[in-house]
Amino acid sequence: MNKKQVRVGMVGYKFMGKAHSHAFRDLPFYFDTEAVPVLQAIAGRDAAGVREAAEKMGWASWETDWRRLIERDDIDLIDIVTPNNTHAEIAIAAAQAGKHVICEKPLALTVGQALHMLEAVKKAGVVHMICHNYRFAPAVQFAKKLIADGRLGRIYHIRATFLQDWLMDPDFPLTWRLRKEVSGSGTLGDLGAHLIDLARFLVGEFSEVAGMMETFVKQRPLGDMDIHLKGRADSGQREDVTVDDASAFLARFENGALGVFEATRFSRGNRAGNRFEINGEKGSIRWDMENLNHLQVYLEEDEPGLQGFRTISCTEVEHPFAAAYWPAGHIIGYEHTFINLLAEMMNGISTGVSPSPNFEDGVRNQIVLEAVEQSVQTGQWVKVSEYTGNLPGFKEQSMR
Repeated sequence: MNKKQVRVGMVGYKFMGKAHSHAFRDLPFYFDTEAVPVLQAIAGRDAAGVREAAEKMGWASWETDWRRLIERDDIDLIDIVTPNNTHAEIAIAAAQAGKHVICEKPLALTVGQALHMLEAVKKAGVVHMICHNYRFAPAVQFAKKLIADGRLGRIYHIRATFLQDWLMDPDFPLTWRLRKEVSGSGTLGDLGAHLIDLARFLVGEFSEVAGMMETFVKQRPLGDMDIHLKGRADSGQREDVTVDDASAFLARFENGALGVFEATRFSRGNRAGNRFEINGEKGSIRWDMENLNHLQVYLEEDEPGLQGFRTISCTEVEHPFAAAYWPAGHIIGYEHTFINLLAEMMNGISTGVSPSPNFEDGVRNQIVLEAVEQSVQTGQWVKVSEYTGNLPGFKEQSMR
């Protein structure tokens, strides 16, 4: 079979750049897709840093200006792994140049930006995705199948958390993630966006939300951090933190289900506590990213005396994506969720169809994020449909 080469240009090269680079390199080893990624070029502002990253991660060339990357004729797909405030400009320029686009989450700083990004990729007719990789753990995909098959019946509840503790030191530096003008929001957009996407994937669309947010440490020293979330302060000068350290919100869904969501960087002992539990009329499921191969399942149809949560190791060939890897019981890791997602991207490029989650999902996730922020500001429940109805130029049918 003749393979179609998809020449990738990646903007950014640090934490997510490493994850994406690894996934592009390993994808053909596990998946026999008609489209195959080629690590063509990366872009970054620091010449020494981007050159070193290109050599280490296997990219054929590098640029110090992302605009030059987009102008190149030997690039088919632009992968955006930069801070949030750059997503819209890069994605729109890439689409206008006829490049397929994949973008890290959250899609943009605002719903308005996200809508412009969606409009650009639709107008250009390019394939697009947003990188919500947790959807692509086999256990999460299997949870989706159980729900879609009706094994849990009507869904009543989802409880979801994303708990971290790397910001608890008050002297941890003021990185870009703690500046609203760069990140858009704190834990809500960084961690809560993943919870929102998982909830939409598994339960359905949000109807209304009520939230609260808190910033526990108001000022921090200037500085940066490395891939392991270890901080390095540049000086004793301190500036204001302009995003939330912790966020929580309640939700109602269009199908009547209730949701409780919490995201924080102040949960001592939790490094990456991304977890959810879903309760239905016939059963329940639980998942924990720190044990991502396992899905806990309770089914009411089990006979009395045997009822209880069972642990399913989602490594069998019957589990989504698992057949691409190892014999049953041989687990996969965090990095494989990116491989699974990018395999879907390659299939999308082959067929001309944008797999989910795509920029439409990114817009819908952004709408929920902004509705939560509006609720925090007003102290009231915010209906998602009313919020979108007040957005200039927003048309629900345009996203269908």
